[in-house]
Amino acid sequence: MHLVRVRVQNFRGIAYGEVHLNGHTAFIGDNNAGKSTLLEAVDLVLGPERLSRRPVIDEHDFYAGTYVDPDKNEVVPIQIEVVVAGLSDEQLRHFRDHIEWWDSQAKTLLVGAPPEGTDAPHVGAAIRVFFNGWYDVEEDDFAGDTFYATPEMPDGSYLRFSAPDKRKCGFLYLRTLRTGARALSLERGSLLDVILRLKETRLTMWEDLLDQLRALPVGETEDIGELLVAVQDAVRHYVPSDWAEQPHMRVSDLTRDMLRRTLTVFMGTGAKRPDGSVYSAPYQHQGTGTINTLVLALLSIIAELKQSVIFAMEEPEIALPPHTQKRIINSLRQKSAQAIFTSHSPYVLEEFDPVQVVVLKRMAGVMTGVPATYPPAVKPKAYRTEFKARFCEALLARYVLVLEGRTEFDALPAAARRLAELDPTRFKSLENLGVAIVDARGETNVAPLGAFFRSLGKIVFAVFDKQSHEALATINASVDHAYESATKGFENLVLYGVSEVALRSYAAVVVAGGDWPQHLAACTPTPATPLADLQAALSSYFSWAKGGGDAGDLLASCPTASDMPEYVRTTLAAIKNVIEPPPLPTLPPLPPQLAGVPPPPEAAAESPPLAPAYGKFQPSPPQPLA
Repeated sequence: MHLVRVRVQNFRGIAYGEVHLNGHTAFIGDNNAGKSTLLEAVDLVLGPERLSRRPVIDEHDFYAGTYVDPDKNEVVPIQIEVVVAGLSDEQLRHFRDHIEWWDSQAKTLLVGAPPEGTDAPHVGAAIRVFFNGWYDVEEDDFAGDTFYATPEMPDGSYLRFSAPDKRKCGFLYLRTLRTGARALSLERGSLLDVILRLKETRLTMWEDLLDQLRALPVGETEDIGELLVAVQDAVRHYVPSDWAEQPHMRVSDLTRDMLRRTLTVFMGTGAKRPDGSVYSAPYQHQGTGTINTLVLALLSIIAELKQSVIFAMEEPEIALPPHTQKRIINSLRQKSAQAIFTSHSPYVLEEFDPVQVVVLKRMAGVMTGVPATYPPAVKPKAYRTEFKARFCEALLARYVLVLEGRTEFDALPAAARRLAELDPTRFKSLENLGVAIVDARGETNVAPLGAFFRSLGKIVFAVFDKQSHEALATINASVDHAYESATKGFENLVLYGVSEVALRSYAAVVVAGGDWPQHLAACTPTPATPLADLQAALSSYFSWAKGGGDAGDLLASCPTASDMPEYVRTTLAAIKNVIEPPPLPTLPPLPPQLAGVPPPPEAAAESPPLAPAYGKFQPSPPQPLA
């Protein structure tokens, strides 16, 4: 069993969104792209314990806080729909009255599927279930429930998708903040509670614990005994003797609910007491990484006990070293029917094939998910090696800067940092702007890489040398913002664009530091070296040290912004203005003769109130997304 499609409408930051999944999946995207919101939406539909929370939803769970439509006098519902395919034989029997057919090639449900259509190898049985959340006009509160999308009853209603039904799907969601409270406690819905339910040992366990606690002597010292007798004698002055007979103490009120909230897992700390025994402390006193590992270990136990499990987990890399991240990811994928992660870790993402990495993007409330593919000019065998070095940061960012070669890759970030120090009002470092940098490794790769990242919803910048008209047109069509140099070769642009003062200062530092190579000893720069000879000598030095970041060192050593090449300054300023547009100029005050003129009737008209009396709004009957 695995999720194949999720559709969301009017939920938190998503006005509408549709995302397809292909087996094990890693959701990536910029901050606030909607990764957590998407998993929260799935939890509302499939989480067995989710609807037991009160309230199920609130005002802030509606997109833009809109849960009523004053113009239509209607309640605006939250609608979330999930399609689950790959049903086991047991699940097919359980859900037999609600089966639909999913075409994995067309990524859609068959409508009125004929028998021959369902026999195709790419078509399989699925169920479609949905959550509706709405404002309850009569109760002045919010409500929500889950339903099967098929069949529709004669009166237009839908059958409830209950908690026992959801347990058949085996969905488990772990949020980012994993303190262990919902994993290592025994409260309802915790991982330990799920394990006990799967082992069917809860009844005998709770009865045995209650019997032990009833027989446990508490507070039987002489002082406490005398106090309780005094309490009993005092009470008998006012009530019959059998109303408050034999007061005594117990460790709790001896109910299952109290035990669930009270029982705590203790673990050895490694410290030894004077008698040689190992001191134990509550699990909350363990390190963050240890708690995370314990939580993930419990997930493995659940996967072994329950053959069909869908795990959804945010950022499994938290507080864990890279090798542990990889082991956990691979273990959960092997033991579960489907594992869904959100992550910012290259060590996690490189374990997934590109088609299993879904890049989420949200613009004006509309969410889309695009599967990543192999980048151009990168063979599948070299993908894992190239991924961390070149592509991971760009996949996780909103803005991508494609640079022609290694020199630009080293020099432009260094120049941006230096300019941000010298003139912070006009410039910012690329890191501060959230721009990921990609080395295209050649001018012919700029356009293909730009098109690749733009297809994933990124805003793409490109910096490159002078091009032919045809090549320039191709690059312009492949990226959002192209910046062509007026020269051929970035080293030449730097050498002939940097001021003479900065060039001589940099050359003196290189020579004084002993970094000038022996084979160029004949042209070692001195204070008397003519400018043209100095530029030629540094050109030879850059060619010898190509890839060492020396052009970046030169730009980073410029004493003022004006010492840098104009192309570098204008390009970096333009990138900054695209990401952070400058404020609009302040309009001058109105002339005195117009200051007292009333606004036109259209502007003066008052807008209707956003929320008139709620009693007039029509309720929203639960229904799946159209």
